[in-house]
Amino acid sequence: MDTVLFEIVELANGDVALQRAEDKGEPLLTIHFSEESNFYLQDAKIEVARAMVQAGLEAASEIAEANKAEDSGEEMEVDSGPVQIH
Repeated sequence: MDTVLFEIVELANGDVALQRAEDKGEPLLTIHFSEESNFYLQDAKIEVARAMVQAGLEAASEIAEANKAEDSGEEMEVDSGPVQIH
């Protein structure tokens, strides 16, 4: 199985992007922080973007697992707790 490496980079315009390490084409994901956010985050912008990407990958993995279980007819435990978006 081939391993695909991804990298998080800061673009010339200040946005943070997720891209394949070997492919300098269009990023898979771009995160734009407002001027106010940049002021508060300062040097931590890349770390915050990394945490956002990590959370997104975990959510996508859970969704893929749920879809796979649904396709196979299995029941999967779903957290039905409150959802809060900030």
